[in-house]
Amino acid sequence: MSRSYRVVVAGNPNAGKSTLFNRLTGQRARVGNYPGITVELHEGRLPIGDTMVVDLVDIPGAYSLAARSGEEQIAMQAVAGLVPLSRPDAVLLVVDATQLRRNLYLALQVLELGVPVVVALTMIDRLHESGQSVDAEALSRELGVPVVEVHAPRGKGLQKLREVLALRLTTKDSDAAWNFPGSASLQEDVNAVADQIPQDWGEGASRRQALARWALLSIEESEDFATSPHALRTTVEARRVDAARQGRDLEQEIIQTRYSWIDERSASFLQEVARRKTSMTDRLDRVLLHPGWGFLLFLGLMALVFQSLFAWADPMIGGIETGVGVVAGLAESALPAGILRDFLVEGVIGGVGGVLVFFPQILLLFFFLGLMEDTGYMARIVYLMDRLMKWVGLQGRAFVPMLSGFACAVPAILATRTLERRRDRMLTMMVIPLMTCSARLPVYGLLIAALYPPGQGKPFTQGMMMVGMYLFSTVVALGVTAVLGKTVFRGPRAPLLMEMPPYRFPHLTSVLRMMWEKTWLFAREAGTVILVCTIVMWVLLSFPGSDPESTARYAAERDRIESTVSSEQERADQLSLLDQQESGELLRNSYGGRLGRFLEPVFEPLGFDWKIGVGLIGAFAAREVFVSTMAVVYGLAEDSDEESSALRDRVRSQTRADGSALYTPLVCFSLMVFFALSCQCMSTLAVLKRETGTYRWPAFLFVYMTVLAWGASFAVFQGGRWIGLS
Repeated sequence: MSRSYRVVVAGNPNAGKSTLFNRLTGQRARVGNYPGITVELHEGRLPIGDTMVVDLVDIPGAYSLAARSGEEQIAMQAVAGLVPLSRPDAVLLVVDATQLRRNLYLALQVLELGVPVVVALTMIDRLHESGQSVDAEALSRELGVPVVEVHAPRGKGLQKLREVLALRLTTKDSDAAWNFPGSASLQEDVNAVADQIPQDWGEGASRRQALARWALLSIEESEDFATSPHALRTTVEARRVDAARQGRDLEQEIIQTRYSWIDERSASFLQEVARRKTSMTDRLDRVLLHPGWGFLLFLGLMALVFQSLFAWADPMIGGIETGVGVVAGLAESALPAGILRDFLVEGVIGGVGGVLVFFPQILLLFFFLGLMEDTGYMARIVYLMDRLMKWVGLQGRAFVPMLSGFACAVPAILATRTLERRRDRMLTMMVIPLMTCSARLPVYGLLIAALYPPGQGKPFTQGMMMVGMYLFSTVVALGVTAVLGKTVFRGPRAPLLMEMPPYRFPHLTSVLRMMWEKTWLFAREAGTVILVCTIVMWVLLSFPGSDPESTARYAAERDRIESTVSSEQERADQLSLLDQQESGELLRNSYGGRLGRFLEPVFEPLGFDWKIGVGLIGAFAAREVFVSTMAVVYGLAEDSDEESSALRDRVRSQTRADGSALYTPLVCFSLMVFFALSCQCMSTLAVLKRETGTYRWPAFLFVYMTVLAWGASFAVFQGGRWIGLS
């Protein structure tokens, strides 16, 4: 009978942890969430012989167990076995040989907790290329735990790793050679905090002291571990204050003690065997990290990425739209006319199509982000952008989720989990929806094409206006970040501390796996919200329906046209016009139309009429719904092959009651500004609620962005009229 063991796979980011996990589990990992939280969990099974089964748990990469970011909190809870996670039978610690000193800091923290450990030493080939070598046996003696050299991409060392891991699990020997050698004053602080460690966190003096050192580095009143016991938080804060009065820095003392031990012993296991040559990484960094050339190359790469998103995704988007249209057509032909058919075709199938149409661009975006992360370039982007982000009170890591916001705010908000401090995560989440996501593009495309039809106007006018909207949203997002960072989320900016991983060829399997997981997460988190909101909008625009008198009137008019108009083409044109008139009247009398007319005084100062108001109401479900809603508002047949160009023509031809044009350049600019700044995305609010655990912050986001959008749009329209623009 086989016995099951639970082993946590831990390590620094970019240490090869996920690659090793994938090879050991055979790419058959299960993806879920940790209990009660939203950080992803990867589990896989590793059979060893006939009598042992190991459940591997791949935890998020972390540079230390000092829990500041959500990933580091999970790393600590998983390794130490804190609630809501159970204590593991062992820890498989993945250590990057090329960054050995830095990686050993995490190793010492894990060893202090008294958990059985096996070290998997990766990147050995790259270490040799740099002119160094590591003695795995000597490192094992210094740490007091087994050390196995592995090369996961080629499968080298994996069999030995399985054997060592099996022996470690069966012997349960957890006595490491490392003991924390703190000073007398530091030990006094640690003992005082250890007395306040909850009993259910673990027993044993050494474990409680290890948890006390962790608390001194991690627990802050304003941060995520504010839910820790009050007595523990109070003692930690008191000890910090007392140490500061003595001119001591507790955090620096704890960190320096570990690094001093590493530096003193590194010569016994890490040797320079040749004069180190300038590596390819060093040569590339001279260019890619240059303040001028590096930033220009980054902008060029981003332009290429986003151009690829549109160029490569367009055929796939067209294929999805065609497929959804075919399904809708089959359903329409198979079902009898009536409210059920309309609900399934326009509400359900249309709603599903509204979710699926996002997939191509999001898949491609995460593919490119995965490539940049796996090659090591993403760390360079963080370093470059830190110089800009520091002016608005954030560090460079915050730019990565903001960059993702150009595709969709939902996965971008989820990406803020990698930020260390809660203040930085909250501030970044509050400005991500200001980035120009892909859902705004159909709206911009409609309005710009209505203003400047293809082939008319100056060359590149349309493209420059689109670029202008991207720049506008980015500048506003940075400005809002600076304001919120000094008011609502007041606090010091955390310095950027990170290592530059060496450049390497991406592991395509890992990139594709990450791409699919992130996209599926979007479908799970945002897809259901978009579907529900689409159905709700269909209900608002479809009910209460036509009254008997109007139905009879239009039926009589159809009979008259059928009987009196002899020309087949003319008869078809008149019937089509009559259908458009009936659709327009149904819309005006629908709940959505009534709501639009009720809110018209709110939108009128911005230059919008009630019909645009109906489109804005629909866009609160999802921004791209504005275009399809306006097609219904203006009575266009949704199955028309020329719907897009017909809608542009209809937009250009719209007039006000006095006969003047409705969609003037000023109105179009005002409308684009409103779309750029307003929070018209229920899925964003839903994900934000899940990430923050409260309705307070989604409500704050919705209110401040709506007020900002209305104010900016008002300034554009009324200011333009004041200086004589139209």
